[in-house]
Amino acid sequence: MAERRRLLGLGYRMLGSVQDAEDVVQETYARWYALSEAEQEAIVAPLAWLTRVASRICLDQLASARVRRERYTGEWLPEPVRGGATTWTSAGGEEGGGGSDPADRVTLDESVSMGMLVVLDSVTPAERVAFVLHDVFGVPFAEIAETVGRSPAACRQLASSARRRLAERRPVGGTTTEHRRVVSAFLDACGTGDLDALVALLDPSVEARSDGGGRVRAALRPVLGADKVARFLLGLLRKEPGLEVVEDDVNGSPGVAVRIAGATVAVVGLGVRAGRVSDLWLVVNPDKLHAWTDAEPG
Repeated sequence: MAERRRLLGLGYRMLGSVQDAEDVVQETYARWYALSEAEQEAIVAPLAWLTRVASRICLDQLASARVRRERYTGEWLPEPVRGGATTWTSAGGEEGGGGSDPADRVTLDESVSMGMLVVLDSVTPAERVAFVLHDVFGVPFAEIAETVGRSPAACRQLASSARRRLAERRPVGGTTTEHRRVVSAFLDACGTGDLDALVALLDPSVEARSDGGGRVRAALRPVLGADKVARFLLGLLRKEPGLEVVEDDVNGSPGVAVRIAGATVAVVGLGVRAGRVSDLWLVVNPDKLHAWTDAEPG
């Protein structure tokens, strides 16, 4: 269970998709059980072997994902996961609460925030693998070198490059209390339809990105600027008068779930900087809402 949880968390950070992460874990164990008993016994550190194999599969998938996303309709965003899952730490411990099957829950911490995953999607596959393995999972560069097929020094440079990109582009968040306060005010402004209040909550350079995946209607390009984003959001709400907008944890941070007749139709992650919303990630592709819809009755 501990191994599977670790591999699932690794796969999600690498690929930004729970389904893809589960496929990686399944393929990793298939390769383990394809070994003879003697070959398994010869592996001194099975967890390290599983991590290396899973990482190689992720590296291959990341390369092919770039090609697939060129054909993707509109913006591609990571699959959001719901808060409250068991948290895996680099030391192998557990924090936090609940859930029916901890092995099936993606770990939640800053390294799975929507902001982090969106920026990670902009680095090269090798940079992403090196960064996630070293900075999140504490894998030595000598072992990472075996995974990516480069020298330990080159892997160190890959991780460093990814780290710089993240520092440049990742939204700088405040405290959880501040984040929750901003989300609460955001919900109030959306609920009342107060354009001025909503504009005041948005950073002047705010960016809203929507992922419908061609399954449902969504903005095909980012919406930029406080006034345009505010009008875009209120326009969406007016089109569906029966919408219910509620606070929910999205990838470990306060976010928003949008429901119609009790069914979740959208999940919104919010990046907060200096007390204002700096980024909105609207996921409306139903294929990416299983963390919400699978838990709903009926």
